[in-house]
Amino acid sequence: MDYARLSGEAADQLLADLSAVPVADKAEEPAIPTDPNYESDEVDRGSARVTLPQNAEQNDTCELVFAGPSHGNPFVDVDLTATFRCADRTVNVGGFYDGEGCYRLRFLPPEHGPWSFLTTSNARSLDGIEGQFRVAPSNRPGPVRADGCHFRYDNGDPFIPVGTTLYAWTHQDDVQEARTLQTLAEAPYNKVRMCVFPKHYEFNSGEPPRYPFEQLANGQWDTTRFDVKFFDHLERRILDLGRLGIQADLILFHPYDRWGFQSLGAAADDRYTQYVVRRLAALPNVWWSLANEYDLMADKRDEDWERIGLTVADADPVGHLLSIHNGTRIFDFTRPWITHCSIQKTDPASPVPHIEEWFAKWSKPIIIDELGYEGDIQFEWGSLSGEELVHRFWEIAVRGAYATHGETFANQDNLLWWAAGGELVGNSTERIRLLAQMIAECPTGHLEPLSGHFHLRGAGVRGVYELHYLGHYQPRSLKFDWPEGTTADVEIIDTWTTTVDTVPGDFTGPFELSLPGRPNLAVRIRRRPNL
Repeated sequence: MDYARLSGEAADQLLADLSAVPVADKAEEPAIPTDPNYESDEVDRGSARVTLPQNAEQNDTCELVFAGPSHGNPFVDVDLTATFRCADRTVNVGGFYDGEGCYRLRFLPPEHGPWSFLTTSNARSLDGIEGQFRVAPSNRPGPVRADGCHFRYDNGDPFIPVGTTLYAWTHQDDVQEARTLQTLAEAPYNKVRMCVFPKHYEFNSGEPPRYPFEQLANGQWDTTRFDVKFFDHLERRILDLGRLGIQADLILFHPYDRWGFQSLGAAADDRYTQYVVRRLAALPNVWWSLANEYDLMADKRDEDWERIGLTVADADPVGHLLSIHNGTRIFDFTRPWITHCSIQKTDPASPVPHIEEWFAKWSKPIIIDELGYEGDIQFEWGSLSGEELVHRFWEIAVRGAYATHGETFANQDNLLWWAAGGELVGNSTERIRLLAQMIAECPTGHLEPLSGHFHLRGAGVRGVYELHYLGHYQPRSLKFDWPEGTTADVEIIDTWTTTVDTVPGDFTGPFELSLPGRPNLAVRIRRRPNL
């Protein structure tokens, strides 16, 4: 049964029942150990040719390329790692096989200066290779980190996630992908939720042009051999996003699958996870999401997700952001390997009733990555008005959390933005841009909730920068508790028409403000600088 055809309590109950179904034990293929005798003693140790990075810069991907052996199956027969050192800084990096005798070690240098490296491998020709290269300083901000309940770049600059959903955009043809990138270049979104595996679902049932594994003659997947063209295409698209200043929130597993990728078994899952992380972790704009709707994958228990999460954390020398996303059963975000909370709303009426509780429980950044989509398809979650989606964004923002956009307008080609990208046709994007601007102009670069009226949510810095959202309420006046002795400038913001009207006058101490008496308004109060 397609749970998305249900709504409300019936859908919640079905998903809860599915999540509670016990998983029967099954025979698992064992992990494949590397071959200690992959190369004979006749091969000189450290004899593989290496190409060092040129023009390496701090916080940018640099790559060492080795011309090594290709007999057998190097994807599983060979392991290659290296230790990089600069002064007192040491970074351990795992390499990967890229086909045709090519091995790569990718490194994201956190500091500029002279770096040295030394390789370790069970393949004699790749073992014990050492060298040096210089990393130049740069103004690149580095990867995004969790900072309390918010985010910042590695250089300390605030990062305000304004996300959109593009699950299968890298599984389209070149023309469609180029159209998506052009749209993103003009949109306010700086984070994209996207799947590594192809996705099978309503409006997304075609065959993708590439697959992550080599396919056997009998149609089965050889999970010991990765299709390097698939991963080369994926990483090029992530680089495209990076050039636009967009973070790639990569979903490693998901349940919408007719190819069997959600049920590969533990050994294959771990092999795939390590390969993806080793290959992509040196890209500065990567985030990891273990799963979209993890609790709908009956083949995996919580302990499997724990193992996979630890595999990602262990294989990623950069320490990129890492989370996991729910269907109806929210994961235990207290786990130390989880950096932030990626949540699908569990209350059909509102995405926000538990945000304060979640902050108190987890003390980590919260992103409501699924709060419903602006669109007109047959499902409740995909038929919100643009006005409702923008309202939800504001409701979440003034509670100190973040939200992710999605758009699901039907069209004759069945290429919906939420799945396949292309062009945005809805009304919410420019309104979301205004909200992002309002958050960015807060002196701290983020919003902290403020106490206020029972039906009025405020956030910012008390007495310095306050943003109050009225939402569906439409009072004719409101009193604001502004501190004595400071003068404020006041603006009334229409969050739907995106008009910002300055209220004339000097506002000092507690004051009462006349309002237009219509919904979708916000009030911004800023302390006037002393002249």
